[in-house]
Amino acid sequence: MTARPANAHQARLLRLLRDGGPNSRAQLGDQVNLSRSKLAVEVDRLLETGLVVADGLAASRGGRRSHNIRLAPNLRFLGVDIGATSVDVAVTNAELEVLGHLNHPMDVREGPVAVFEQVLAMAAKLKASGLAEGFDGAGIGVPGPVRYPEGVPVAPPIMPGWDGFPVREALSQELGCPVMVDNDVNLMAMGEQHAGVARSVGDFLCIKIGTGIGCGIVVGGEVYRGTTGSAGDIGHIQVEAGGRPCACGNKGCLEAHFSGAALARDAEDAARSGRSPELAARLDTAGRLTAADVATAAAAGDSTSLDLIREGGNRVGQVIAGLVSFFNPGLVVIGGGVTGLGHTLLASVRTQVYRQSLPLATGNLPIVLGELGPTAGVIGAARLISDHLFSPA
Repeated sequence: MTARPANAHQARLLRLLRDGGPNSRAQLGDQVNLSRSKLAVEVDRLLETGLVVADGLAASRGGRRSHNIRLAPNLRFLGVDIGATSVDVAVTNAELEVLGHLNHPMDVREGPVAVFEQVLAMAAKLKASGLAEGFDGAGIGVPGPVRYPEGVPVAPPIMPGWDGFPVREALSQELGCPVMVDNDVNLMAMGEQHAGVARSVGDFLCIKIGTGIGCGIVVGGEVYRGTTGSAGDIGHIQVEAGGRPCACGNKGCLEAHFSGAALARDAEDAARSGRSPELAARLDTAGRLTAADVATAAAAGDSTSLDLIREGGNRVGQVIAGLVSFFNPGLVVIGGGVTGLGHTLLASVRTQVYRQSLPLATGNLPIVLGELGPTAGVIGAARLISDHLFSPA
């Protein structure tokens, strides 16, 4: 895709078609502040670029029938969500519908070269399956702070070897298309905003609990990244003075006390100390435990696993309560790998937030699990690059 919208009106029309699907000229005219003649000019110019195509006659509203317009059906975006322990890669169309999705285990600590070799192999596999001849743009999420919009990770605690790596530039050369890079939790928030539980909410928090913990902040429908791109790094808020050492170099961080990695460590301690025969049996079988093992044991009624989940939920809720009092969001979404812990975790978080935050902030505040699961990040990544490409050059 070489064409870009020539002005803000065209950009607005493209985003309306992306978010709402094919629409008639008349209905588009109802949503943008343009006269009928000006709208016709801008739509015709977009048709000339090939970004949109005619899509038959719309239903009659009286008088001459309007024509439907849709985004070009051959547009393809690549969404890449790099987590601490796995990589998700997906191809979407221009409306950000996932056409193909692959997941592969991958340790981000192996470094950018190894990770991107895997990403490129997965992208090639999707392309070879006939889903895309090429990519018009790619969005990339990484599990650490990103200097935006340069697309460069900055001192990410769980990503040794990534500090300063030119992700955007390197992948743009390899893929042959524009690339945008952001923190993975920002992309999860964008995914839930586009196609998930946050579709109608302008101000919300999206908490990702996985190997680490982060928070996407959406204000007025836009992701807030902060001055240097590190907004939402709540995993390194201190929850216990002089507590456990954290990968960031400090002690007592939320992430050190409750995250996928911390929960797995606590579960193994419980198994070895004899506090949980259920976890001990799983440890004997597998040689290691994960958050998923704790979830399974809890579902089977293991009291120690339930206690670990509740304690972790209380700590997360303690931090979220402070965020809610400060930000006053309309919604809190909780996602990430640890959401397999489900409603036990959610109940603990809710209890802490509703107990600690002011009633004015929590009176109508839903705290819910994300709807999209593992596709939230890749949809958000496609949204990120489409936001860029559907903006005036």
